[in-house]
Amino acid sequence: MSAAPEARCTARRVAVIGGGLAGITAAIALAEAGAAVTLLEARPRLGGATCSFARDGLIVDTGQHIYLGCCTAYRGLLDKLGMTAHAPLQARFDVTVLAPGSRSGRLRRTALPGPLHMLPALARYRFLSLAERASVARPALAMRFTNPAAPRVDEQRFGDWLAARGQSDRARRALWDLFTVSALNIAGDDASLSLAATVVKTGLLGKNNAADIGVPALPLGELHGDAGATLLTKLGAQVLLNAKVAAIEPADSPDSRFLVRLARGGDDAAVPAEIPADAVVLAVPHEAAARLMPPGALPDATVAGWAGLGASPIVNVHVIYDRPVTELPFAAAVDSPVQWVFDRTRISGLDRNSPGKAQYLAISLSAADEYVEVPAAELRERFVPALAQLFPAARGAQVTEFFVTRERRATFRQAPGTARLRPGPGTELPGLVLAGAWTDTGWPDTMESAVRSGLAAAIELRRTALSAPGHPDSALSAPGHPRAGYSGSVVSGSEGNSSTSTIGVRQ
Repeated sequence: MSAAPEARCTARRVAVIGGGLAGITAAIALAEAGAAVTLLEARPRLGGATCSFARDGLIVDTGQHIYLGCCTAYRGLLDKLGMTAHAPLQARFDVTVLAPGSRSGRLRRTALPGPLHMLPALARYRFLSLAERASVARPALAMRFTNPAAPRVDEQRFGDWLAARGQSDRARRALWDLFTVSALNIAGDDASLSLAATVVKTGLLGKNNAADIGVPALPLGELHGDAGATLLTKLGAQVLLNAKVAAIEPADSPDSRFLVRLARGGDDAAVPAEIPADAVVLAVPHEAAARLMPPGALPDATVAGWAGLGASPIVNVHVIYDRPVTELPFAAAVDSPVQWVFDRTRISGLDRNSPGKAQYLAISLSAADEYVEVPAAELRERFVPALAQLFPAARGAQVTEFFVTRERRATFRQAPGTARLRPGPGTELPGLVLAGAWTDTGWPDTMESAVRSGLAAAIELRRTALSAPGHPDSALSAPGHPRAGYSGSVVSGSEGNSSTSTIGVRQ
């Protein structure tokens, strides 16, 4: 459903603080609506947690990310950036599941309509007993009638809910954890039932193509950061890197509502010491947002409550072999410390240096509290043998390089009771809005949530501070739970829901 006819913003200067997916999305939507946008990013590159860096001639992503076919908002952003072809979707959901001892299974959907499309794969899933496979239908049916938006649902642990519906510890580890741990970045039993239900209902029990997996074919820095900077420049927006914001102050000037003060204005001639703005999008992690909130923007108790969202880490273990050890592009694992493993040979550029002779695998470890402070040498002792148990060819291969990347605060901790702590985009200061995957999008802290939050922030500003008098932008999607995507140059509604699975780092 398209938005009302376009109207140019009457208050034109918007400062977007934070150059992750939420900030990029909001900046694009507002620039297309006619605002004069300045995007401020403290790092030397855009992309936030979805970024890349160079290491010994290779391009390394800070963490592995995937998305699902039902991620309408994220897919809309890819389309805007001209990157759709560089993050291809599977023709059909298909995951190889490995276990030590050369055991393997496969979860592949059929062409049947959802939720029937997954039943044949579950019926043949070798890592569950016949009785456990039969028992999966009970929680699956119950999940279809679970309302993720109900407060009482958010107060429940997913593990308790599954156990009450006949799911053994084995079934929870070998099946349900495959999807919820990577999507929610928390031990499956400890996850909020509300957020787990969003993942399961939309991704696994929704349309038959909802869970089809998309894997970036370019480094994330190119896919999001570089492409975002290019599009924003084309739209006339100003992108300032190495621009760390120190404060947001309401202005007493008739010429602007806010003054954004920068901590490093004197270090770079291109970065001013302060920026006047008619509106501000604060698109940073919740800890940073709490520090930057000006007095009167929200009740002190609300802002203080964001600390209760906490943080959950993700660790990525990078292993380069002197020869190929698997032909799989990615795989999940059970009965192993490995969770998901991805072939990064081509995307990193290793194939250009050693065509057909070496292979680069990256292990993504979500809910990685037990690993985040472990030295790389100890992780090597554990994970190199673990890979050899999954890939027999690795037993005779030599590890030529091993390193670890860590995201200590990759996502908020998506435990029961967090829904009430997540704010919507609006604040009590007209013109100041919030964005970020941690805000109240109704979805887990993922790339999809980040993009949705940026759209929600743009909608809120269009509805309030940036709308011409009498313009019907207030009829757009309600703040906090937008069903939004991109349509032409305006933010628009989209039929259906979406979700995402993020493996590696949180967006």
